[in-house]
Amino acid sequence: MRDFLRMHEGEARLLVVLVGLIVFLSLASPTFLFAGNLTSLMNNNAINVIWAVGLLVVLISGGIDISFAVGASVVQYLTFRILIALGGGDWLLGLLLAGAIGVALGCINAALIAGFRIISIVVTIATFNAFFGLLMFATSGRSIYDLPDWSTDRIEVLRFNGAALTLPVAAMAVAMAATWFLISRTTIGRQLYAFGDNPEGARRAGVATTPMQFVAYGWMGLMAGVGGLMQVNIVQEVVPNALIGRELDVLAAVVLGGARLGGGRGTVLGCFLGVLLVAITQNGLNLLGVSPYAFKMVIGLTILVAISLSNFDLAAFTAKPSGGRKRVRPD
Repeated sequence: MRDFLRMHEGEARLLVVLVGLIVFLSLASPTFLFAGNLTSLMNNNAINVIWAVGLLVVLISGGIDISFAVGASVVQYLTFRILIALGGGDWLLGLLLAGAIGVALGCINAALIAGFRIISIVVTIATFNAFFGLLMFATSGRSIYDLPDWSTDRIEVLRFNGAALTLPVAAMAVAMAATWFLISRTTIGRQLYAFGDNPEGARRAGVATTPMQFVAYGWMGLMAGVGGLMQVNIVQEVVPNALIGRELDVLAAVVLGGARLGGGRGTVLGCFLGVLLVAITQNGLNLLGVSPYAFKMVIGLTILVAISLSNFDLAAFTAKPSGGRKRVRPD
């Protein structure tokens, strides 16, 4: 148990904060634990988790991407314009198109970063503005409402107590599993960690750094595309500027989940818990009737409390006392 907590100390600390928050909200709001509220919470935040696991891969590689929400908007618009021109298509074609366009946008970021050796945050700020400007210019801000029926049908994957988890939650589970496999069970994943932790050491060890950039940002683009398509299934429309602003909440949640901005660290479980903490906090404030303007302040305080627990050693706390003479470790 002690070794497990040491290996997953960040996730364990975050879980403690989550449990405390859930207990407080269940006492403060009688509707928090209702099945309808919990399923709505998962359905509406599945998109953020999909984006978050994509961003996790970028952060592990030592980069950062703030253009993915705009990229998802571009994917939505292009995908459904193509599908409508083709007569409607189906889920398979929609996923293939959204994934391909998303990967292409991610590779644009990777090419600029690797080709011109520009800091990733500068590149993604530039592509954020370029993608958004082109999207608004091409669409004139007009939304698409006449969508293929398959894209707006509510598909239930699990029902209980009169409430249901829908297709975006299933897509979220697949995205989490695929990302876990990539970073934990493949040589590419180990190289991503090495490259993010020590780029120069990774180069000397024979890691091809440019392909690592394309893998990381291509994966982020893929998750942006899939998340964008699932968002259309939820809201049943394509609004060019609807997703703008969500990138910072996702970034905060991923960092809160243990991913290091300097690269080389992060897990899918921590990423999921980070998004869940942000989502539950916002949901709880809504149920308690707190002004939405207070959300950012409370999120900031929650993140501060969670990070402050880094000084608390859960493994040492759960260790059994030796009962014998205290040993002094030599310096």
